[in-house]
Amino acid sequence: MNSLLVEVKKSMEAVIQQEQSQDKNLDRGIESFIERSRKIQSIERLPGDASARRYYRVKTLSISDGLSEPFTSLIVMVMEPFEDLTNHIPFLSIQRHLHEAGVDVPRVLDFDPKNGFVMLEDLGDATLLRLLQDVSSPEVERHYFERAIDALVALHTGTGPGKSKEKIDGFHLKFDTAKLMWEVNFAIEHFYQKHLNRTITDQDMKVIQEGFTQICSELDREPTVFTHRDYHSRNLMVTPVSGKEPRFVMIDFQDARMGPAQYDLASLLRDSYYQLDEKQIEKLVTYYVDQMARHGAPVLDRAHFDRIFDLMAVQRNFKAIGSFASFLNRRGNPSYLKFIGNTFENIRRNLLKYPEFARLREVLYHYYYF
Repeated sequence: MNSLLVEVKKSMEAVIQQEQSQDKNLDRGIESFIERSRKIQSIERLPGDASARRYYRVKTLSISDGLSEPFTSLIVMVMEPFEDLTNHIPFLSIQRHLHEAGVDVPRVLDFDPKNGFVMLEDLGDATLLRLLQDVSSPEVERHYFERAIDALVALHTGTGPGKSKEKIDGFHLKFDTAKLMWEVNFAIEHFYQKHLNRTITDQDMKVIQEGFTQICSELDREPTVFTHRDYHSRNLMVTPVSGKEPRFVMIDFQDARMGPAQYDLASLLRDSYYQLDEKQIEKLVTYYVDQMARHGAPVLDRAHFDRIFDLMAVQRNFKAIGSFASFLNRRGNPSYLKFIGNTFENIRRNLLKYPEFARLREVLYHYYYF
């Protein structure tokens, strides 16, 4: 074996040993955290999401915190330590706000700021996406999405500034033109330039910039609600309840901020992970509009609402493509690349509806397929 390979092998072994040591220390830290109130039976690391957070399922033998329900299985979420912020990190403050507003979110059982541990109820492993793989008819599919929309309406009508005592940074953040265009440019960089290795001409870049600036400026003028920001079939847990309908529990809400109501609706109905039929989407948009009206937030111009829904989906889907490519570029994780094709088709089909964006569609299409 040549000297270079020997050095590489030694370096890799050192990294592996360091990671194993860190995992052992983390396990010991979790054990100490849990055993403040429970006796541990087992700890299992769960597959991660697209973030840097790590999750562990902990089986416990006993409980002593006086909760009305015995939690024999718990989830520990591990993030960066937040000792200086105590319980004012976005996840905890937003969780309290949503819970108090009647939005179904995971219950927080304990937290350890020094080590970055948050103990949550165990919601199981069934996401809405997993539930959808077994749908037997369009009616069943629509019922599941209507349940997801019910949760979304509760978020959009019951939360936000003036409805919480919590100091939530997201109340002062908005999906404005600058933020939306930053996401567009992020996607151009990571998808077209780095992943596809495309060189976009100055003329075509001008078309992309002007087209998306028009879209993002139009979105910026819309009234805002408190948006989840990443509301899709992987971020809704479906948890059985004995003798009742299952719970639809939203997770991954810590980046919530102000934005058009159509932002979350487009994330859900034009999901990168699950493709709905267009007629089904129309029915579900109508269901959302009807439910908002019943909660005192009527949509006064349905045609305008639908246009903003489509344009929001274009921006949101383009941003998602950039994220998927960046997971490979930055982390070496290619697992999300398989969702790019369907997501791009969402963009193409929506832009086809609007002749004023024909050149934008043609340029985006050209650099993707050719």
